[in-house]
Amino acid sequence: MAEGLPETEQTGISKYRDQIINGPIIRTVFWLGAPPLLNQLVVVAYNLADAYWLSVYDEIAVAVPRQIWPILMLFQALANALTAASLGIISQHVGGKAYKEASSSASRFFTLAFLSGGALSITLLTLRHPIFTVILSTPQEIFDYVIAYSGVIAFDVFFNYIALTYTTILQSVGDTQRPAVVNVFAILVNIALDPFLVLGIGPFPRLGVVGAAITDVVGKIISIIALTYVLRKSYPELKVRLTKQVDIEWIRLVLRIGLPILTLGLLNGFSFLTQLKLINMIGVVTATAYSIGFMVLDIVDATLWGLSGAPAIMIGQSLGAEKTERAKEVAWKATVLIFLLMVAAASVTYPFKRNIADVFANDINIINETDFFLQTLLPTLPFFGLFIIALSIGRGSGHTVFPTILGIFRLWGLRVGLGYFLAFQLKMASLGIWLAFAISNTIGGVIAFLWIKHGSWAKAVIKRDRRA
Repeated sequence: MAEGLPETEQTGISKYRDQIINGPIIRTVFWLGAPPLLNQLVVVAYNLADAYWLSVYDEIAVAVPRQIWPILMLFQALANALTAASLGIISQHVGGKAYKEASSSASRFFTLAFLSGGALSITLLTLRHPIFTVILSTPQEIFDYVIAYSGVIAFDVFFNYIALTYTTILQSVGDTQRPAVVNVFAILVNIALDPFLVLGIGPFPRLGVVGAAITDVVGKIISIIALTYVLRKSYPELKVRLTKQVDIEWIRLVLRIGLPILTLGLLNGFSFLTQLKLINMIGVVTATAYSIGFMVLDIVDATLWGLSGAPAIMIGQSLGAEKTERAKEVAWKATVLIFLLMVAAASVTYPFKRNIADVFANDINIINETDFFLQTLLPTLPFFGLFIIALSIGRGSGHTVFPTILGIFRLWGLRVGLGYFLAFQLKMASLGIWLAFAISNTIGGVIAFLWIKHGSWAKAVIKRDRRA
């Protein structure tokens, strides 16, 4: 019997738990991963549509969202740490049927997300001018666009923290379907609004990049409302609210799991800031090609990001239920599956890389640079998939230190350090940056594979008495 709940009241959570810790592994990966995968594909569709309408508004406006991306990634670092700890702790409590502890942890994570998201939103709103002048050296051709866009996106930071927290709590239970449906609906609303607000169709004003940012904020608000309803309606066992009940033992556990992820996230953010600064120093053509190229990579990455969360849930609940061998089998089969899927996705995308780039640009220099970027990067994506699976295994098991160290090395040592050396010391310009990307994917993937196969991650992080 679950702690504090009669067995007859456990159907909301327990109906997922049995499938996750006992069901066929590959089928369960797709069962859990298919909804986030669909969600990710819709996100990619939105990003492509967003880029298309921005290119119609002004060709170089395509580069604007990617200029904001490393800042958002940096601000997202704390959210990633909180959701990693949340998934690891809550899923292991659910695996051990300790639903009262799961509910208490969910409220604590919600409180931290609410306060953190609000503080970071205000930070971006007030410091965006020095960020894009001093830190990023944003090209003057798009500077005004970037300032206007970031002023609205600052509000999206806060709403995104709340939406991510609700999504992670539901995923920890095993419910990946309804969060995906909610997010897909919100993104479809974004897609529908985009041309009207960007181009000023009908009675709407022509807002350009500001219109694109407003649709993001609207989508997050829709997601929060719907996810709150799902959580309260379907899982009354999980009473998520603002709370002051945060004990030292819980903080230590969160720091143990989340601090490496936070460290990696912050270093990732600063590395992407530095990386983008190097790209901006080469020129607006390279910056625009980088933006278009990453939109093409996002099509392939949708497979990776969509499915990689499922192994974390399965490993977390398996370890919580003291099924160590099950956790190891999940990790191995998921690794092979993701690698093969990434090979297939990259192979399908490669022949059309130039055609896709041509949709977003008319300047032949931008098209050629984008084609060059993708030619270098696409073959290495399966190795990047191995690294992401290692992060997923670390999140589910709660053992996040090694993936963090590996992430720091591949970004700072290879992408930034090697990229700077090749691009500016050896005078290879953009080719040096793109080669550093490819090398970091390959080396990081090989090391991640060895850790998945031979590392000592298959141990639960919650204490046995809390899983009793």
